[in-house]
Amino acid sequence: MILKDNRLPLYYQLMDLLIGKIKSGEFAEEDQLPSERELCETYQVSRTTVRQTIQELEKEGYIYKIHGKGTFVAKKVHNQSLVKIYSFTEEMKKVGKTPSIQIISFQKTVCSSKVARIMNLSVEDEVYIFKRLRLADQDPMLIETSYLPVSRFKNLNSKDLENTSMYEWFRNEYDMNISKASESFKAISVRQDEAEILNIEKGTPCLQLERIAYEQSDIIEYTVSVARGDKFTYTVELT
Repeated sequence: MILKDNRLPLYYQLMDLLIGKIKSGEFAEEDQLPSERELCETYQVSRTTVRQTIQELEKEGYIYKIHGKGTFVAKKVHNQSLVKIYSFTEEMKKVGKTPSIQIISFQKTVCSSKVARIMNLSVEDEVYIFKRLRLADQDPMLIETSYLPVSRFKNLNSKDLENTSMYEWFRNEYDMNISKASESFKAISVRQDEAEILNIEKGTPCLQLERIAYEQSDIIEYTVSVARGDKFTYTVELT
């Protein structure tokens, strides 16, 4: 196929064509793209055009390079809106992924001063603290460290949280629905212990999100998440 739309630069036309092949599945996740020479011959463009196309595709997150091996199609980045209450489990199912959970730690203890302040509790109040790894198709996506007040969730144990969405569990077991949530986020460099869990290098850019969830005016959840920067983008709508 020869690129010939004179209204658009050649690199842009080639980029659009390759994105179409990626989105259609003709080039699947982790597939190796044709070499620069092959792309030049197939589309009858210069190596400069191909290199500019590859640079733009990499910048947009569609592909990645491995030195000495070639260029490959990146795994899909999930775009998550921060203007509505969402469930990781439900969002992954929507895009055809199989979500799963690994419980890393679970304990019941008294509040730290920080958690007590955030959740409007006293330092004598007990909370459950648990850390979970969220996966999609067995691929590590994010780590969640959650705090729940023991007074609202009696007799909770780690097995309750292994195979279900926490919000689904709230609804089914406690007839409790999240009425609103506030969330803040910032860029971080992942720590060594987190990197090992997420199967990435220490210092890799990630997103840290802090969520406070309410039932009416009561805070029932505080969660700090570390999400892989190569797996998620987050969108905020401004009006």
